[in-house]
Amino acid sequence: MTFLQTLLSFLAALTLLIFVHEMGHYLVARWCGVKVLRFSIGFGRPLARWTVGADRTEWTLSAIPLGGYVRMLDEREQPTEAIPPQDLPRAFTRQPLSKRALIVAAGPAANFLLAILLYALLNAIGAQEPAARMDAPTVGSAAAVAGVRAGDVVVAADGREVRSWNELRLRLIDAVIERRAAPLEIERDGMRQTVSLDAARLPEGEVERDFTGTLGLALAPGRVDISTVLPEGAAARAGLRPGDEVVAVDGVPVARAVELIEAIRARPGAELRVDVRRGEDALRIAVVPDAQPSDRPDEAGKTIGRIGAGVANRVQMVEVRYGPVEAVQRSMVHTWDMSVFSLRMLGKMLVGELSWRNLSGPVAIADYAGQSARVGWHAYLSFLALISISLGVLNLLPIPVLDGGHLVYYGLEAVRGRPLSERFLEVTQKAGLVVIAAMMVLALFNDLTRLIG
Repeated sequence: MTFLQTLLSFLAALTLLIFVHEMGHYLVARWCGVKVLRFSIGFGRPLARWTVGADRTEWTLSAIPLGGYVRMLDEREQPTEAIPPQDLPRAFTRQPLSKRALIVAAGPAANFLLAILLYALLNAIGAQEPAARMDAPTVGSAAAVAGVRAGDVVVAADGREVRSWNELRLRLIDAVIERRAAPLEIERDGMRQTVSLDAARLPEGEVERDFTGTLGLALAPGRVDISTVLPEGAAARAGLRPGDEVVAVDGVPVARAVELIEAIRARPGAELRVDVRRGEDALRIAVVPDAQPSDRPDEAGKTIGRIGAGVANRVQMVEVRYGPVEAVQRSMVHTWDMSVFSLRMLGKMLVGELSWRNLSGPVAIADYAGQSARVGWHAYLSFLALISISLGVLNLLPIPVLDGGHLVYYGLEAVRGRPLSERFLEVTQKAGLVVIAAMMVLALFNDLTRLIG
């Protein structure tokens, strides 16, 4: 079931993003008066096809779903004499340079527009996210050196507002990539102050892992809750219920789930006085942990206590939601930020400052699609927006055969005042295919390495 969900989530995402990209080309081509012959989702043998409109445009779903194309009337693909005279003015090659550039740029622009709309929708609906309240940093970490303390709430990072833990991570990405210090504005005991968090000494490639943990930043544990209660366990016999907040054990305050677990393990068969908060009520419940043999290899033969309940830390949550206008504004800024971030990552990979292991292919994207779909629709829409941005950025790279490569051609044509030679186009497009193939092989290798490693 998990594999099927991953596959369906991946195919749905891919189909939507390709459709939006090609629809950008299609709509602007029609607006510019160009005749469209085929709109295809996928490459290779058509699995389904139908024709629509006065131009008898062919719409197809093809066998290889890793892309798509819009085929327009083009004198380079068929002899001029084979084109009806009345259609010649509608050929793509007969359009002025400005229209051709507009048609080519419309595909990536559609992907960016989709990301803006998705982020705006998510911003307007809102979501519960972990608050940016910090736990005590690890000794010697960048956060400890900066002076971050347990209970500090980060309200701004690198000069920009922070409303949640997720926003804090996003605000620190630039500093991590650039290996520099970032100012953190924190709220402590009702007062605000600024500290400097230095990311200069992070190991190479840390941006692809949990850089917040390496910096010493971690969420405050929040409250300790009873998450599940087994019907035959000591917790059930004592009267503990799912949702109870554990405040203290034998008068000792409990701040983390692991503290409660260790207290229970250490007292097999002995009564524990567990202070809990249930709604508005404060209760003291006597629990006698069952004595059971430990299942840890380093504790062979040792008896420990268990109560037959699951416990979990519930971090403080905040609702992040914006009004309609601010939702759109923030979505545009976020789309721009992520586009620039993607380009900077590619640039640093090209010059060797970041590992090419950061490049992901279809296997990793499918995995992320499945994971986000299992989390919920909010995570899945965020995933769609991010991949849509990546698709738009990728297509704008100045590589022949991509939209960005064609825009470079048109720029050269504008400078020269005449079209580029067919030989030049042929050679550079072959070189572009080699570059794209190499990137795909490398991305697939990275995917397989992550899968098996």
